[in-house]
Amino acid sequence: MLIWINGAFGAGKTTAAYELHRRLPESYVYDPENIGYFLRRSTPPQCHTPDFQDMPQWRQFNFETLKLIADTYPAPVIVPMTLVNPAYFEEIIGRLRAEGVDVRHFVLYASRETILKRLRVRNLRPSMMARSVMKKESFAVSAIPRCLDFFDNHVTENKLPTDHMSVDQVVEAIASACGLTLLPDRRWPVKKTLDRLGVLLEHIR
Repeated sequence: MLIWINGAFGAGKTTAAYELHRRLPESYVYDPENIGYFLRRSTPPQCHTPDFQDMPQWRQFNFETLKLIADTYPAPVIVPMTLVNPAYFEEIIGRLRAEGVDVRHFVLYASRETILKRLRVRNLRPSMMARSVMKKESFAVSAIPRCLDFFDNHVTENKLPTDHMSVDQVVEAIASACGLTLLPDRRWPVKKTLDRLGVLLEHIR
């Protein structure tokens, strides 16, 4: 089973994915962004596009890698990734489904105001990272209209209205919809907060 967690940039996909992973100990988190960074490191600038999803190789590599994992790994695979181009959605998720892969697709849906608030929280990071963070968040803000358009007009399945949902509620809703049993979370609130902050810092690129 592939659990694809979609949503606007800053919607909380990565946090939800790793919280779900903590409570499903046999699960695996797959990050499609890594293929994009690999392509940018491994090809000359003339090959690059502003959004690496526009590179056909990114879509093909991710499809093939996810198909390989789905065919060989028996536990749930969690995929946190914004995917809002209808054609690209079909090239990866639609094609995986056509190949017989059980893809459970969820959208962490939130209003523009909520997304902007979450992006502001994400900006509270070490100053040495400020330049890369600001560049990434500028892209995230500019992408909000196309993300919301896709979720409003093209996707009808499993939209979770997260404006007033906690991370734990999001994780529990996804697990319930997938028929999965979560381990209890016995962390103290401070430990849980530190763990989530660690995930955010680890995924700054």
